[in-house]
Amino acid sequence: MTKKIKILLASPRGFCAGVDRAIEIVKKALTKFGAPVYVRHEIVHNTQVVENLRKLGAIFVEELDEIEDYSRPVIFSAHGVPKSVPKEASSKKMFYIDATCPLVTKVHREAEFLYKNGYEVILIGHKDHPEVLGTMGQLPQESIKLIETVKDAKNINLSEMKKPVAYVTQTTLSVDDTKEIIEVLKSKFPNIKSPIKEDICYATTNRQEAVKKIAPLCDMFFVVGSKNSSNSQRLVEVAKKSGCIRSELITFNEKLPIDLIVQCEKIGITSGASAPEQLVQDLILEVKKHCSVFIEEIVLTKENVTFKLPSSLN
Repeated sequence: MTKKIKILLASPRGFCAGVDRAIEIVKKALTKFGAPVYVRHEIVHNTQVVENLRKLGAIFVEELDEIEDYSRPVIFSAHGVPKSVPKEASSKKMFYIDATCPLVTKVHREAEFLYKNGYEVILIGHKDHPEVLGTMGQLPQESIKLIETVKDAKNINLSEMKKPVAYVTQTTLSVDDTKEIIEVLKSKFPNIKSPIKEDICYATTNRQEAVKKIAPLCDMFFVVGSKNSSNSQRLVEVAKKSGCIRSELITFNEKLPIDLIVQCEKIGITSGASAPEQLVQDLILEVKKHCSVFIEEIVLTKENVTFKLPSSLN
């Protein structure tokens, strides 16, 4: 007798507006300017997306000095870049297109505004993540303080903070973990200035809320995404904290733990904001080879956010 499994499919899942825009920028640039087009850093953190764009003629580099032909366009990734990068591109007379997510750009401008208005700026985020490097790179060195954990927040030396204090955050953090850090900061600095509108992006929040709703109902929970995707890693953490201990990240072309799946009554599936929907459908097809599957899509909210493309691609 065929094993029956119910799949609870989270919605919203997958591409957010910033990721959609960044991928479209690379495709439009290839159409308008021909191949190759250079991209500094992975345009978004997903192996399949990068491979598909590479096949179309995109060349991915980590730094501008790896680029062999300065006459070709270069695109900055959705995660944002330090101010030094466009400055270097201009000095090399390179034509560049900035694919930074507008919600990341908002955090950049916020940090700049706070610094120029005499605040000590704290950034809540993950060290060495490209988005964090980009935000820190908007300000002079040593003028923005990075904290990653509640412990970091508790250990801030009050005597070092000579000016009024404000904070900004990485856009792809765990909503709950960040809330805990902010509570510690507010207890230490009662007058700390918060962002006018929360920095954690709508897509990160929506996907985490959907996982919180579904994960407690599941025997196993799968997040489709890449290992270097911050928002995907956070979704796994949220699923575990919400009650589904057997939650894991499934990457492109990874073998599914079918032996464990067939022991389940219900499994949950979502995908990170940079993971293509096709990968979710591939996962479901693989499960269907071994089980009789009933799918229920759990819709938390509908997303209708879009961002304009840069005028240089018109």
